[in-house]
Amino acid sequence: MERWVLHLDMDAFFASVEQLTRPTLRGRPVLVGGLGGRGVVAGASYEARVFGARSAMPMHQARRMVGAGAVVLPPRGAVYGAASGRVFETIRTVVPVLEQLSFDEAFGEPTEIAGADAAEVERFCEALRAKVFDETGLVSSVGAGSGKQVAKIASGLAKPDGVRVVRRDEERVLLAGLPVRSLWGIGPVAEERLRRLGIETIGALAQLTDGEVADVLGGTIGPALHRLARGIDDRPVAERADAKQISAESTFAEDLRTLAELRGAVDRIGRYAHRRLLKDGRGARTVTVKLKRTDMSTLTRSATLPYAATDVALLVSTARRLLLDPIEIGPIRLVGVGFSGLSDIQQESLFPDLEQGDEDLAADGTDGATPAPAAAEPPAWRIGDDVSHPDHGHGWVQGAGHGVMTIRFETRSSGPGIARTFRADLPEIIRADPIDSLDWRDYLDTVHRDTE
Repeated sequence: MERWVLHLDMDAFFASVEQLTRPTLRGRPVLVGGLGGRGVVAGASYEARVFGARSAMPMHQARRMVGAGAVVLPPRGAVYGAASGRVFETIRTVVPVLEQLSFDEAFGEPTEIAGADAAEVERFCEALRAKVFDETGLVSSVGAGSGKQVAKIASGLAKPDGVRVVRRDEERVLLAGLPVRSLWGIGPVAEERLRRLGIETIGALAQLTDGEVADVLGGTIGPALHRLARGIDDRPVAERADAKQISAESTFAEDLRTLAELRGAVDRIGRYAHRRLLKDGRGARTVTVKLKRTDMSTLTRSATLPYAATDVALLVSTARRLLLDPIEIGPIRLVGVGFSGLSDIQQESLFPDLEQGDEDLAADGTDGATPAPAAAEPPAWRIGDDVSHPDHGHGWVQGAGHGVMTIRFETRSSGPGIARTFRADLPEIIRADPIDSLDWRDYLDTVHRDTE
């Protein structure tokens, strides 16, 4: 019987969870990510995407695109982890075996739809999406095809809030017209190699021979990508073991010859690896930097933190402190940043301004730049903090400054809440567990009991 592989992807997951737990934000352009000058967007709601904002974009650029209506919030990893847990627990009641890729996406291969026609598969997917929404209030998109590659492409076509089933007789046509970068495993370097040969679509790649692809992309990965380009994908769906390391690396067209160039590269690569760490829902204790010189020799240096951290400024600045000057060791052709010692127990840095170091406060790593002065004392409250008040209950800080703060009191189940302004030093207002904003008391109590 013909197999059907599903790819389920939660729509704008981080921003959607913020809108779910903070009902006032529903329908508004929400940006989740770093709030500082170098902050990067970790998630953007569809209302923000209308303006061109997207994940991995510098936050200052996204805010400029969206305008004054943008709501910018720091990530709340614990809340996303709890929401993700309930989403995939719900899915497993229908699809027991899942290959979960991150907080918000997974593959499945339900046995009951093996050999079914496209209409049956579509009904199955719609029922699955409805079950997830009924249980969690979160919206998802599902793609279905003969293998993982087509299923993942299909879920992208289904977004937002939809289902796309790709029949066998339309797979080759669908793949042929897509950019070659859409193919799983094609990164910027491989894309550039193919582009130089005039190969810009998956269809053009599929028309090459195995030997030609191997010459361009290598004897190991080339033939595998060629099979995917032709719609041949028999990779099984299987539960994933937890990764022991999350890393990213890049080979540069021109060697890096200055410390400023190297710092800029580590900033970009480290932040990309951090986004993967955030999606994985874990913190990292050990930071490793990999440098490959033009003679192909490799240098690696590591540093271990006292706790598993998720703070991007701390992790990236640690990577920068491990760098060696190319003037002393020679030009660098490849840079990698890895995070290991991974743990589900995450601790945010209490004093990120002090831990990130002066070099990370310099203007984009430019040699000779004057470090910006560190704040004398971090603010007591920041926008997005979860708080609790004895009379009004759970809320979150909408604004803070000049000795006062505005708090919106609401949770997932409350509907849009009231806003009140208080003195920032009011003792009745205390920090609250962010997970309480989900207000899934029965579910979260059960999870807690199961882990004790």
